[in-house]
Amino acid sequence: MSIETIIQKAKEVVCKEAEAVAGLIDRIDEEFVKAVQIMSACKGRVILTGMGKSGLIARKIVATMNSTGTPAIYLHPTDALHGDLGMVRSEDVVVLISKSGNTEEIVNLIPLLKRLNVILIAMVGNKKSKVGKECDIVLNIAVKEEACPYDLAPTASSTATLVMGDALSIALLELKGFTREDFALLHPGGSLGKRLSLKISELMVTGEDIPMVNEFTSMKDTILEITSKRLGMTSVVDECGNLLGIITDGDLRRLLEKTTDIYSLTAGKVMHSNPKTIKADYLASFALQYMENYKITSLIVVDKPNRPVGVVHLHDLVKLGLESR
Repeated sequence: MSIETIIQKAKEVVCKEAEAVAGLIDRIDEEFVKAVQIMSACKGRVILTGMGKSGLIARKIVATMNSTGTPAIYLHPTDALHGDLGMVRSEDVVVLISKSGNTEEIVNLIPLLKRLNVILIAMVGNKKSKVGKECDIVLNIAVKEEACPYDLAPTASSTATLVMGDALSIALLELKGFTREDFALLHPGGSLGKRLSLKISELMVTGEDIPMVNEFTSMKDTILEITSKRLGMTSVVDECGNLLGIITDGDLRRLLEKTTDIYSLTAGKVMHSNPKTIKADYLASFALQYMENYKITSLIVVDKPNRPVGVVHLHDLVKLGLESR
């Protein structure tokens, strides 16, 4: 097969699957709305089941629903017939996925589910199939043809099913008022979760690790403080502990360009007054954006009396994989 033929065949697959997805648009109707409303009002979980490729798609839909605020689990049809049906409760909603709508394992499961008085939603390619006729709500996932040249392997149909599942998940997200902050709580390990939930108080340097000198501290001791705390800076405070200024590595370099007699000076004479500060309850992502805007690498964290309670460094934010907006 030539390169041109391979490219052409691949493009045909994409076109057929795109056509299958586009065909779903007219099927987002009142039946779809009912399904969303029922799942939103569900006091239990949304349980999805399907055999083979349908089962794999069901698992993906479960993952999407769980990450967007709708509790969901996958139930394997065969396992359900051998004990796992015990996980289903009357307050649950069950979604049965079958391209033909006549999958034996799914059909055998229906009377057992009906005994549990659960609402049944079908996602099938034939609304007049056994599964379609037995369910309370039917969502049509039929496709004109599979992308497979023999019209056998589930390709376009599985894509259409996945997209219908995504449509349900996002509609549920909107109906429930699920926010970016809610998403972050469910994804604490991801960069988005960190950006939306991680606060400065959770990562700032505190206590004795805060670089700090008095305004009357000699430059020799000031340099020792900067070096020992390894943050490239030190805060400068008055006798009451209130923040007066900051001295950075950059300040020291610029000072050495002007004079070599720096040891005759005190911290108060060298410091940069009115340094950029931040509060401990701010989001870490805000600190990162703040540093990038002002091209600085450290922020002094202060409390209400303007006393240093911590320091947050750019390297710590970057190390966490945090990104600014």
